[in-house]
Amino acid sequence: MPTVFWERGFRFFFYSNEGAPREPVHIHIEKDDCEAKFWLIPEVHVAYNDGYNSRTLRELEAMVRVNRDRIERAWNEFFS
Repeated sequence: MPTVFWERGFRFFFYSNEGAPREPVHIHIEKDDCEAKFWLIPEVHVAYNDGYNSRTLRELEAMVRVNRDRIERAWNEFFS
């Protein structure tokens, strides 16, 4: 599970085995016992949420938007 970065205690990562065929670019975010997944394409949005409240999800979405290029670059480097 490659970690792309850490921010405010949240780990932003993806799984090295993302299915066959591989899912589109996305990022998983975990902290404590909570995890969420955000799609990056065509627009950043929540794919699923397990435990985060709506305020935290909005904050996470903002962090994903700010780091979108960084996430996509890490994804493409890993899977190419």
